[in-house]
Amino acid sequence: MKINCLLGILLMLTRRIIPCLDVKDNSVVKGVRFRNHEIVGSIIDLAIKYNNEGADELVFYDIGASTYDGVVSKEWVKAIAEKINIPFCVAGGIKSVEQAKVILNSGADKVSVNSPAIERPELIHELANEFGSQCVVVGIDSLMIEDDYIVYSKTGDESTTTNTSIKTIDWIEKVQDLGAGEIVLNCMDRDGVRDGYDIYQLNKMISISNIPVIASGGAGSMKDFKNVLTKTNSSGALAASVFHKNLFNINDLKIYLKKESLNIR
Repeated sequence: MKINCLLGILLMLTRRIIPCLDVKDNSVVKGVRFRNHEIVGSIIDLAIKYNNEGADELVFYDIGASTYDGVVSKEWVKAIAEKINIPFCVAGGIKSVEQAKVILNSGADKVSVNSPAIERPELIHELANEFGSQCVVVGIDSLMIEDDYIVYSKTGDESTTTNTSIKTIDWIEKVQDLGAGEIVLNCMDRDGVRDGYDIYQLNKMISISNIPVIASGGAGSMKDFKNVLTKTNSSGALAASVFHKNLFNINDLKIYLKKESLNIR
C-alpha cells in the first residue's frame, strides 16, 4: 500500500525529458552499447535545436575527456551557455572542486561525475560540500553480469571499459550517502538499441534510492517514454539516438505524453 501511494505521488510530479549529447573531439557522437561511436552533429547546433524543441534539460558527456584522463573544455560550455536558456549538466573527467568550479562558472548548472568518483568517492562529498547537492549528479554505467548488476567505468571507449566489480545497488547507496543530488542510471545493455528502457533494473535501483534517478538507455519510440514514466518512479527520461536520428521531436513527444495524462513540463 505504501509503495502504491508513493508511486501515485511521484507520477503526479512533473517529469523531465532530457536529450543526452555524447561529445568526442568537439563533435556529438553516438554509439550502440557504448561502442562504435559515429559523429551525429555539432555540439552547438544540436544544443540549440533541442532547446528550441522544448527539452527540459540537456546533458553533455565528454566521453573522450573522461576516458583518456582529460577534462571537459570550458570553451564549448561557455558557447552553449550563451545560446540556450534551459539548464544543462556537463560531465567529462572532472576530478576536483577546482575543475568543477571552472565548468559551473562557464555556465553549466550541474556537473556530473562517473569514473573519477569511482576512483575517489570522496570527490562527491567535496563537490556537494562546495556547491550543494543540487549541482552534483553521479552517472552510473550498469550492466548485468551473471546474476547481479555491476558498475562499469571508462566506458567512452571499448578498449578502456572496465568492470569495477562494484555492485550497482551498493554504489547507489554510497553516492547518495556522500551527497549526490541526482543519479543518471545508464543501463548499458539497452544503450543505443532503441528497444525500450530497462524497467526491471530501474525499479530495482530506484527502490533503494532517496534521491532522483534519471532513466537512461533504450528509448526507441514515444511509447517507450510513456512506459518508463508510468512504470517506474524515475524523475525523468534521458535519450539520445531517437532525437539525433530525428525519429520524432521533443515537442511532439511532449504532446503525446500529455495526452497520455503524464505531467510533463
